[in-house]
Amino acid sequence: MDLFDTTQIGLERALSGAALRQEAIATNLANVNTPGYRRQDVNFADALQRAFSVGSRSMVEEVAPAVAVDSTAPIRADGSTVDVDKEAATQAENGLQYQALSAVIKSRTAILRSAMGVG
Repeated sequence: MDLFDTTQIGLERALSGAALRQEAIATNLANVNTPGYRRQDVNFADALQRAFSVGSRSMVEEVAPAVAVDSTAPIRADGSTVDVDKEAATQAENGLQYQALSAVIKSRTAILRSAMGVG
């Protein structure tokens, strides 16, 4: 029997994805006035959803969020694809998601510690 279930592993992967997405958003904002800069994003939710729909622990463990260029973003006159308003909204949404994931992981860990009689 494993100490951590598939849900816990999925939560950890999602938290890693949200952290990486926050870095990509910060990079986008730092390059908002760089001509020709292409917006980057991290899409880990789709991969996690597919892994969970199959129900395979190994597929959930293999989900590895990665930064990719957003080819769907509209191009501005200077060739950049960064929209500061969109980035700010995405940053706020991602921050809330990160906080929610952290709270769930913390609660699940507290339950596990309690069951083990630790702390």
